[in-house]
Formats: sequence, C-alpha cells, structure tokens
Amino acid sequence: MSSLADRLRGVLGTRPGPPKGGSYEDDCRSYEDDPRGRLQAAHGSDAADILGGEWRESRGRKFLVVDRKYSPGYRHGRVTVADCLPPWARFELLGGTKGQMLFLDLETTGLAGGAGTYAFLVGCGWFDGGTFRLRQFFLSDFAAERALLEAVGELAGNLACIVTYNGKTFDLPLLETRFSLQRMPTPFAEIAHVDMLHPARRMWRDEEVECRLTYLEQALCGHERESDVPGFEIPSRYFQYVRSGDARPLQAVFEHNRLDIVSLAMLTARAAQLLEEGPSAAITGREALGLGRLYERAGLMEDAVASYRRAVAAGVMSIRLEALRASAIVLRRLRRYEEAAAAWRDLLSFPQCSPAHAREASEALAVHHEHRARDLEMARTFALQSLSLHGTVARQQATRHRLARLDRKLGCEPASQSAALF
Repeated sequence: MSSLADRLRGVLGTRPGPPKGGSYEDDCRSYEDDPRGRLQAAHGSDAADILGGEWRESRGRKFLVVDRKYSPGYRHGRVTVADCLPPWARFELLGGTKGQMLFLDLETTGLAGGAGTYAFLVGCGWFDGGTFRLRQFFLSDFAAERALLEAVGELAGNLACIVTYNGKTFDLPLLETRFSLQRMPTPFAEIAHVDMLHPARRMWRDEEVECRLTYLEQALCGHERESDVPGFEIPSRYFQYVRSGDARPLQAVFEHNRLDIVSLAMLTARAAQLLEEGPSAAITGREALGLGRLYERAGLMEDAVASYRRAVAAGVMSIRLEALRASAIVLRRLRRYEEAAAAWRDLLSFPQCSPAHAREASEALAVHHEHRARDLEMARTFALQSLSLHGTVARQQATRHRLARLDRKLGCEPASQSAALF
C-alpha cells in the first residue's frame, strides 16, 4: 500500500528527492520550517542569486526584493525613458494628481481573486529624476506575507497616485484583500487611482485585437517580446518553485512583470502627452476619437470638438461615423446648433450609416428644423424619415406626436400624408 507521501507525489508531480538518510515526510516537515533552505541547497543556488535580488527579513520571516534602474537612454522599442518623463500638465484628465506616482502590477497564484489568491510578486515602478526605478517584492514563503505587505506599504507611504492596467477590477481589490486578511490598513485607500485600461480602450483598441498591454507595447512603442511567458503559465511556475525551491522557472516571470510595468509607464506617458499636445498630435482617427472622449468627460468641449473633427479627417469609416455623432452632440450642448445640424446631415450622407445612427440624426434634425430653423416642411421630412427607421415604441410614439403637431401647424391631413409609411 502506498503511503500518503507517495500519493501526494503523484498529485503534485516529481520533486527533488530528500537528502540521503532522510524520508520524504522528514523533507516535508523541513520544508514547512524552512521552505527555502534545504531545497535550494539541493539545486546548488539561492533564489536571490538566480533572480538578482536580496533577502529582507522582518518578524523572523524573509522575502525577496529585486531592484532595477533604467537610465534616461534606456530604449523600449523606439521609445526611451527620457521621452516619457513627467511632469505631465494634463495628467489629471486621466484621473491622476500631481505628485509621486507608482506603477503597480501583480503576479498572482490565480485569476479568481478572493481569500485564496495570493499576490506572490508585487511589482512597483516610479520615475526618479531622469531615471525609472523598479522594485519587485517576492513572496517566497506564504508565512512572510505580512512582512512583504509592510514593505509595500512603506513604499506607498508618500504616494499621490497609483497607476495600473485593469487594476480597478483585479490588482487593487486583490491587494486590499491581502491587507485586510493580515488585519492591516491598506495604503491605497486615499490615493488617486488611474486604471489605464479604460483610456487605452478609447484611444488604441483594435476591433480585431484584444486591448492587451503586450499589444499596445508593440503598437505604440515598437517593442516585441521574445520568449515571453504566457500569463496562464505564471501560477504553475510559482507553485513549481514552492514545491521544489528551484527559482529558475521564475526568471521569465520576473522579466514579464518588469516589462509590464515599463510598458504601463510609457503607455501612461503617451496618453498624458497626447492630452497636453492636443488633437493635432493624434496619429490615427481612433486615437483622436478617444482623445475627444477624454476631453468631453473633463468638460473641455472645444478640445473635444477639435479632436472629433480630427477623427473625421483621419479615421476609417466606422471612426468617422462615431466622431460625427459625438461632434454633433457636443456642438448641440455648446448651443452651436447650425454646426450640430451640419454634422448630423454629414452623418446621414454616408451609405454606411447604421439605422440606429440614422434614426438619431433624423430625430435631431427634425427638432432642429422645427424649433431652431423654423422650417416646418423640412422638420416633417426628417420626422417621417425617423419614423420609417422603426425605433422603440416610445420613440415612435414621440415621433407620431411630433408629426401630428407639425401637420396641425401646416394644415395637413396627417392620416393621408403618412399612411404609406406603415
């Protein structure tokens, strides 16, 4: 009959055998007491040597810290650190604030979140003068989590802003859960948080490609990763280290995390610089359209209109249609009614205009010609056009009321004039 240890070996996979003269059960007990010592010795090297860091100790528990510094001339594809240096005058339009910012990215034991998911690697980056510094906190022993979180909290102590990529959904909630489970106050509660996933989707999303950080890194920076570890493989590499003490599979994980943080910093710099330079700096119609959305959210309507016009001039058809619609709405808010009407008419002139957009434009033009231009015949024409596009019941009812009112003003017979539409 096989022992429990034999069955565990079958579930967990092969791990280095125990030292001569010892049993597997002894090795398990030894690992619980010292999860690095004997197993790392079996591989002849320490994780600090392999990963290029140093051990820190607190409360009798050790965790690993890896520091890197990137000079102003460091090139990430075609972009250098010197190209990205703050301050950025309009960074607040992304949700940031003036002061020290921290770029954060986690590698975790799973994607489900919750109490059972650990952040085994906390990567932090920040600009320091003309350089970019990066520090990674590695949880080599689950019992050292409190000590590691204290070190992260110390680094975050004087921050004004934290920047993540999908951090509002995943990174920050997970990290705050870990602080709560350790009965520690989170250092991020009162700090502004910029999640760059949302501005990135507005400005750089490709309909055929998911808006991943690695895609943006290649599209915006011209940097293509070689032999990058797939994200789904990262937890298994960590558990392999936990079982064996061999840190070599984690080298690629640390590099993956470093590249994510550097790319996040350069992506944020690109967005902030675009907001500062204005729509003329937008290279694509998509970028100009996203820029307009950000200006509009911030209440900078004139800048938004200029960006939408840039998108109409530079974008593909789908972008041009979206930009015309956005432009018309903003111009109407600015009470520039004739310009808004011109944008709606331009939208209707495209054969590719969707029925939903055509209905919205027709309704807007019916209102404009009835109440602004005082051209009741043209208002009636657009109302009939809107009715023919079969909107919701409420919209159709509102349009029929409008037609009835226009017919009364014009002295028309409503039933005979519009019967052909039904």
